[in-house]
Amino acid sequence: MSIDVFIGLGSNLEQPDTQIERALQAMGKIKDSNLIKVSSLYSSKPMGPQDQPDYMNAVALLSTTLAAEALLDQLQHIEHAFGRVRKDQRWGARVLDLDILLYGQHVINTERLTVPHYGMKQREFVIYPLVEIMPELQLPDGTAALELQQNLNKNGLFVVKQLHI
Repeated sequence: MSIDVFIGLGSNLEQPDTQIERALQAMGKIKDSNLIKVSSLYSSKPMGPQDQPDYMNAVALLSTTLAAEALLDQLQHIEHAFGRVRKDQRWGARVLDLDILLYGQHVINTERLTVPHYGMKQREFVIYPLVEIMPELQLPDGTAALELQQNLNKNGLFVVKQLHI
């Protein structure tokens, strides 16, 4: 049985818009999965240290029969192939960041994976693209994504261009 999974994509190094578009192509090749929909590409201010370039962000909807951690393995493989090096520094500059935001209506707390993604409710660069592709979405705790968006400051977030799968 397929599960709808929302994946957050982010990049602020080495032509971020190209990185996101290439990552979408790679995600479209994940076994036992289908890329269903993608938001526009957004520009956002970096979290944490401000001495780094602005980010490009998007959210994709993927339908998969993979278990959550098996999907995480596939996403981390894509990140690694794009040159992502995991560091201790949180919120630093990166070529590519792929995060499982929601895995159906499941709540997952393991050593490797927390779903829903921690902090997503406060991140305009997650909520705005999420609402763009599924305005009626309800999080596992019953919170409406649209309600989160209405109470969230854009912090300079803007659409750069439409993406296609």
